[in-house]
Amino acid sequence: MAEHGAHITTASVADDQPSIFEVVAQDSLMTAVRPALQHVVKVLAESNPTHYGFLWRWFDEIFTLLDLLVQQHYLSRTSASFSENFYGLKRIVMGDTHKSQRLASAGLPKKQLWKSIMVLVLLPYLKVKLEKLVSSLREEDEYSIHPPSSRWKRFYRAFLAAYPFVNMAWEGWFLVQQLRYILGKAQHHSPLLRLAGVRLGRLTVQDIQALEHKPAKASMMPQPARSVSEKIKSALKKAVGGVALSLSTGLSVGVFFLQFLDWWYSSENQETIKSLTALPTPPPPVHLDYNSDSPLLPKMKTVCPLCRKTRVNDTVLATSGYVFCYRCVFHYVRSHQACPITGYPTEVQHLIKLYSPEN
Repeated sequence: MAEHGAHITTASVADDQPSIFEVVAQDSLMTAVRPALQHVVKVLAESNPTHYGFLWRWFDEIFTLLDLLVQQHYLSRTSASFSENFYGLKRIVMGDTHKSQRLASAGLPKKQLWKSIMVLVLLPYLKVKLEKLVSSLREEDEYSIHPPSSRWKRFYRAFLAAYPFVNMAWEGWFLVQQLRYILGKAQHHSPLLRLAGVRLGRLTVQDIQALEHKPAKASMMPQPARSVSEKIKSALKKAVGGVALSLSTGLSVGVFFLQFLDWWYSSENQETIKSLTALPTPPPPVHLDYNSDSPLLPKMKTVCPLCRKTRVNDTVLATSGYVFCYRCVFHYVRSHQACPITGYPTEVQHLIKLYSPEN
């Protein structure tokens, strides 16, 4: 049995295929970076909503842009994504034999490079957006925002019913591929690598030497005379490359710190911390001063700060404690992801329905 399972942890001399532990580790690295950065942005947005609130509202787009710069930098210079290069791996074009195999320092060909960027950057972005859309549709379905006879409601209810099965099939596809990779029946641990037309391999001694000497060679090469437009393009390219290099260096240095943040803010760890540091229930807050001169707060306690009418279906924001009409605050939070009064980052799940003794 040991002989049959030896390929799981080791590779033969003729085969540079990494073990399942290496490929799973590099997959989990970038998975941990996103939530860790998201926690950092959330803390900044809560501490100063005016200056950093936009980072929270546009986090997905900003992260995708930064991820694009980092991945393009590594794919074009090391033939690997950031996490693959971190674990000493590279992407090899399918059909590339050992005799004609490109060095990692040559980068990926354009076709495989852009395919790799699509599956590394674009697909995760679309997946996150789809999950947020499903979450918002579930909120709408729960609170019955649309009339029961609406065609749109029937459509998204069918979509919500089908989504778990589609997601299960997607995750099952990856699981089957990993099992085939463990058993030595496939060259890819992920279907996305096959879509990109590449496979993973270990860096060779020649690759490491070429990567170490590449910056020195580039600086020693003579620069031919160029036109103004070429100089501008070169300057822009260097600026983008400098930003990508700074981001990649920062990620390389702070990767363990980011993984620690991901662990620290994980739901399991937070439950442990709460159980160890349980405190008694705090007293109720001091009564708000409704005679304040703030134009955002109405003078009467029963008036909604948004529509300036008597509140209907009283709903409080858990992030700030202010009360609004449910419909008013639902649409505001869904559009702005912030409290209308304080500007604190807020999501739809922070809405809490209030029930008075009268109803």
